[in-house]
Amino acid sequence: MKIEIKKFGTILTSRPAGREAALIAKSYLKPKDSGEKMELDFSGVKVMTPSWLDEFLQGLSEAYGDRVVCLPSENVTVMESLKALEEP
Repeated sequence: MKIEIKKFGTILTSRPAGREAALIAKSYLKPKDSGEKMELDFSGVKVMTPSWLDEFLQGLSEAYGDRVVCLPSENVTVMESLKALEEP
């Protein structure tokens, strides 16, 4: 299942907005089976902060674990947000 992140907005900047987006995703986007990957597609996103992404990923990971996969992106803010979350 592919989730187009731009459907939550093109400028994604706050923790509350990331938490809300995760709740929406969990409510409306159900995988077809228990092994299906949830691919996050960041194309079309203009700006993303690590705080938004952290809340969104945390919410999805609680429900779907390691089935949540971030697809590659050429957007610098997306790449840096992902990188910031990987650092200890």
